[in-house]
Amino acid sequence: MTETLTPRPVRSGPTTPPALSGPGLFAVLLAAALPLIDFFIVNVALPTIGRDLHAGESVLELVVAGYGVAYAVLLVLGGRLGDLFGRRRLFLAGMAAFGLTSLACGLAPDAWTLVAARVAQGAASAAMLPQVLATIQAATSGARRARAMGLYGATAGLSMVAGQILGGLLVAADLWGTGWRSVFLVNVPVVVVGLLLAARTVPETRSQRPEPVDGPGTVLLAVALLTLLAPLTEGRAAGWPLWTWLSLAAFPVAAAAFFAVERRADRAGRTPLVPPSLFALASLRRGLVLILPFSVGFSGFMFVVAVALQQGAGLGPVPAGLALAPLAVTFFFTSLAGPRLVARFGTRVVTAGAVLQGTGLALIALAAWWSWPHLGVVELLPGGAVAGVGQALQLPVIYRVILSEVPPARAGVGSGVMTTTQQAALALGVATLGTLFLSLTPGTGMRDALVTVLLVQLAGVALTGLLSLRLPRTVG
Repeated sequence: MTETLTPRPVRSGPTTPPALSGPGLFAVLLAAALPLIDFFIVNVALPTIGRDLHAGESVLELVVAGYGVAYAVLLVLGGRLGDLFGRRRLFLAGMAAFGLTSLACGLAPDAWTLVAARVAQGAASAAMLPQVLATIQAATSGARRARAMGLYGATAGLSMVAGQILGGLLVAADLWGTGWRSVFLVNVPVVVVGLLLAARTVPETRSQRPEPVDGPGTVLLAVALLTLLAPLTEGRAAGWPLWTWLSLAAFPVAAAAFFAVERRADRAGRTPLVPPSLFALASLRRGLVLILPFSVGFSGFMFVVAVALQQGAGLGPVPAGLALAPLAVTFFFTSLAGPRLVARFGTRVVTAGAVLQGTGLALIALAAWWSWPHLGVVELLPGGAVAGVGQALQLPVIYRVILSEVPPARAGVGSGVMTTTQQAALALGVATLGTLFLSLTPGTGMRDALVTVLLVQLAGVALTGLLSLRLPRTVG
């Protein structure tokens, strides 16, 4: 019996995937920097915001937490929407929304308006950022992809350090009398330039088989992340009331419900928000496990050092920020050499990076122990420089490992899962290591509290190094 085959309609246009040019890569990396800078830039501005807007500590915590929680909760959804409607389209819309919400933050007349604007800014970031990695995955290959991922890792790591430095400089400069508002208003001209460049240079990519949004999965993921992040970010400032403990108790239940719904949808042939089958990729699974302790330690270190230098060592926001400059400089230049090192030594570069980062942290802890309270850029220079090299040998490579086997059709989902994991870990780092530091300070003094937190982070770095031995030796 013969079977008649009806040819499927073929979409018009080129058969080869669109290529991401140099200016296009610059545009998406600029967008990648903005959300991470804004996560950290507000840290050094909080005291000024509190005085100007007459805001208490719990409200100021919401200025940070509102952004971080909205950002983390919506990232996977942002990646799925990019796959569905086109990554360039959602990228441009997210960037425009980020500029508008930054303007709203800078013009906020009171603390609660600022909190609402920060939540909206986090949502805009969640629409924009997943499209960056998804576009790189879909519009590059081979050596170009390795170089682009290396530059993405360099941009991400540098942005997290530069945010705190830039925040101190802007607050101290008090441009045109704007004070703390400049840390948000500075985004507006950057976004305008980014939009003009991206509209001309970023190619449109999308999944060839668009998949509908998973409503139940989206709601359950939001509930799971909120029950974890909201109490951890707000608990200390609020005095750990009953709702924080009830929320933490609800987290494993919500997480289990999310996993059950996603697995049922996957087995039924539907496409869940986070397909459990994606975790069958060993590179993605092992890379996500690695990024957790790295990001927890990174954000906790940034927060604790900022507080210790300003409140303990008596430094102003500018010298406190500049004390981290050696870390930023070595991170940037080392990460540029990352692709060549990975091509030669494989993922053992991550293990070597963990050793160097641990050495740098030990040097910083010794400097804090012997030099306190005279702790500044000179005392932190050796440890910061070595730690920056170690971090740069880890973060960009981990990014590449996580996404190395994700098919282009699921690039948005893969990047959303990765950035959600990282963002949740960044929030956890501030909440856990920050709470440990602030809890120890009254009893042990700030020096001993700082050294203790650095030793805890050192244990996390050792864990990262051990876990890196399980990575595949080569990266696709």
